[in-house]
Amino acid sequence: MERKTHMKLGTRLIVLLSLMGLGLIAVSILTDVIMMAHAGMLTMLTIQDVLAFIVPAVIAMGIFYRRPLHVMYLDRAPGWRAMLVVLAVFVVSLPAMNWLVAVNESMSLPSWMSGVEQLMRASEDAAADITRDLLQFNSVGELLTRLFVIGLMAGLSEEILFRGAMLRTMQDSRLGTHAVVWIVAIVFSAIHMQFYGFLPRMLIGLWLGYLLVWTRSLWVPIIAHTLNNSTVVVSAYLENKGVIPHDFGNTIGLPADGAFPWLAIGSLVITLAIALWAHHYFFRHPDEPSCT
Repeated sequence: MERKTHMKLGTRLIVLLSLMGLGLIAVSILTDVIMMAHAGMLTMLTIQDVLAFIVPAVIAMGIFYRRPLHVMYLDRAPGWRAMLVVLAVFVVSLPAMNWLVAVNESMSLPSWMSGVEQLMRASEDAAADITRDLLQFNSVGELLTRLFVIGLMAGLSEEILFRGAMLRTMQDSRLGTHAVVWIVAIVFSAIHMQFYGFLPRMLIGLWLGYLLVWTRSLWVPIIAHTLNNSTVVVSAYLENKGVIPHDFGNTIGLPADGAFPWLAIGSLVITLAIALWAHHYFFRHPDEPSCT
């Protein structure tokens, strides 16, 4: 990577996180203005995506590198095989992810940490209430708005920050690729402040990170992230309309009480097989993502 500066990794990460902190401060200042203008949560989320994720990532990478968009792999289009891999894993992994979500939600801390657990449960419940409010809608217009904010903007902004900026600048160090992908996935999950969704979100972060490493196109994890978020929005719309049962997609793969999770285990095995194939294929075909 052609750098503009000789900053060490720690310094670069401090700069990136400081810019993100400034963005969050700006968002908090604008919150009162947004509320006074009677704008909703969706407006605030969009502003947050831009000021706390996209802008800090682009500014930081512009400080560090001469060609930031190239370093972030934003100048490489995804190929059709990469898109097939994304779609296949998204569908096949659903039972395994649902089971892991259920396992994570059932975890509890030791009794001597009951106070911490109560705080985490309260934070989880508050986040769940916000999500529930955002997904209570019925019109096509509201569907399109949420697809833009929750689907596209959230997927785009988080991938630009975590994979495009954080992961790529950490790759430009002595840390190994696997260590970098794992560290960024852990940070990605932890920053959401939802302990009872930490493991599945970390695995999603790992998948998105490896997609970037294998395909060398940030658009691949952006599309994968957007697909995941948008499916949640569309499912909520169909549930609100009574087209599908409540929590229909979230129960696929969950075993009956006491039953062995055969479907989830099978889902996991097939998902790993697809991921292993993708790893070997894209390393043998380094120019695959480019459609030009």
